[in-house]
Amino acid sequence: MSPTVDWEGSQISRREWFGKMALPVAGTVFAAGLLEGGVNSARAEQAANSDDLGARVYNVRSYGAKGDKTTLDTAAVQAAIDACNRDGGGTVLVPAGTFVIGTVELKSNVTLHIAAGGTLLGSGDGKEYHAVDAIPLHGDTTLNDGNSALLFAVHAKNVSIEGPGTIDGQGAQFHSAARGTAPPSGLGGNKRPYHVLVYQSENFSVRNISLLDCAYHSIRVIESQRIHLDGIYIHNRVNGNNDGFHFISAEHVTVSNCVVKSGDDACAMFGSCKYITVINSYFSTRWSVFRFGGGHVEDIAISNCVLREVYGCPIKFQGDPGSQFQNISFSNLVLDDVTGPISISVGGRLEAPDDKTPVVVRNISFSNIHGTVTTNPPHQLSESTLGVGSRPGEAHSAIVLNSVNDSVLENLSFDNIHLVFGGGGTAEEAANRDVPKVFGEYFRLGPIPAYGLYARNARGLTLQNVRIQVSTPELRPAVIFDHVEDAALYGFAVQGNPEAESVLRFTDSKQVLITAPRVLTPSSSFLQLEGEANEGIIVEGGDLSKAASVVGYKSGAAVKSIKLRNIS
Repeated sequence: MSPTVDWEGSQISRREWFGKMALPVAGTVFAAGLLEGGVNSARAEQAANSDDLGARVYNVRSYGAKGDKTTLDTAAVQAAIDACNRDGGGTVLVPAGTFVIGTVELKSNVTLHIAAGGTLLGSGDGKEYHAVDAIPLHGDTTLNDGNSALLFAVHAKNVSIEGPGTIDGQGAQFHSAARGTAPPSGLGGNKRPYHVLVYQSENFSVRNISLLDCAYHSIRVIESQRIHLDGIYIHNRVNGNNDGFHFISAEHVTVSNCVVKSGDDACAMFGSCKYITVINSYFSTRWSVFRFGGGHVEDIAISNCVLREVYGCPIKFQGDPGSQFQNISFSNLVLDDVTGPISISVGGRLEAPDDKTPVVVRNISFSNIHGTVTTNPPHQLSESTLGVGSRPGEAHSAIVLNSVNDSVLENLSFDNIHLVFGGGGTAEEAANRDVPKVFGEYFRLGPIPAYGLYARNARGLTLQNVRIQVSTPELRPAVIFDHVEDAALYGFAVQGNPEAESVLRFTDSKQVLITAPRVLTPSSSFLQLEGEANEGIIVEGGDLSKAASVVGYKSGAAVKSIKLRNIS
């Protein structure tokens, strides 16, 4: 079988391209002309025979692209995509070489294939990018982060971007050296381009590719369905707001086998996201990995992931008034050197304290989660060019379940959890009974007065086979329940400290069952009850022999509010 020869002298076998796809050669004619921007290009005329429509390969070099790392190849790449789309689809080939481009539109039925030696290099000149006018910018915070991109798709179907090549956004060129000065590209703020921007599209996939140094979010998907992201490597740590994946009201999304090293949210879900699975992936970031930011979010499953070097809380829910989060599962996660590590804080905004529209959070499960939680987050991520600092509240954090303004926080479960916290909490922090009644970033609450779990205004809370330890001495309680109702702790094992006030602290909490607890180290009182409204608390079985006492009472707590059974 003879190969076909392109205009640069490279050879492409018909069978090498997915078995049946062929590069058309018959009747090839160049129509040379001067295109907008002064770029010379020619379009290859297709053969009269249409048997292979939808299965052809369109080499961007055939449309005038040079790939020499200097020439601006935007027009040539766009011409190849346009021709492919016009012929019913097929594959646009980016062969070996470095092709400098600005904004390019992806269109229906087009697969953009970047060969192993091929790179799409985002221009360092901000003038080569333009806003995508079809994507509206308005007061809705889910959309007003900008609408510029290196590659974008609007109202498209059946679009793919695939490697094993590279897309490099040259994001450092869009970062200002000093506040108030223009970046080298001349383009900053929310006008910076994303790697990939998808809007109201269907069946869009990105696979087996490296996405490097974006100016903004790497992949941003808005109001789209059937999105498949697989085998992607993202390294995005050269600018502010360097998200990895950012979904807004997306449905039927799969994320699998990815490695994401970002500077901001690694996998954000804003708006009304539904039917999303994330599996078998690695995440690292200075902010959050799984970030939920409002809307009606439901039916999300996340499993089999490693979250390492996450300084800013791996799992974070922050719901604006009226938001709903339900039917969400986190399982089989390894946490290595993280802060947080879980924050669900809902109910009202600092800037709008009078808006008390309730937030609903229900049916959230966490299972098979193990790892370490640091109290000393660094000022800069590894492999990052930016220093971002840390906040005091990030050091002495905990799992936070916080509801204010009559919001609903119910039916949360933690099963088979083993976490080792850094410790170092002080008696002054432990004495804090006035945690701010705000929601949002967990560090806004200040240093959390518990080192393991702080829950306020939650009901239907279950902890089973949960083990909480510390690597350095800790004077805060391991667990604080503040107005918690209908809770159960089964097989709970915890470290305490004889100099701490108590291992657990319950304030005005009701109907709490603690079965088979274990105190692992010499400790003060196992449980301190505070407030007159405590009632229906039962402690049954277990080994509390290392605690100096089982129960202490404070601030009007009554002996009749608790029953002790078979305690050793």
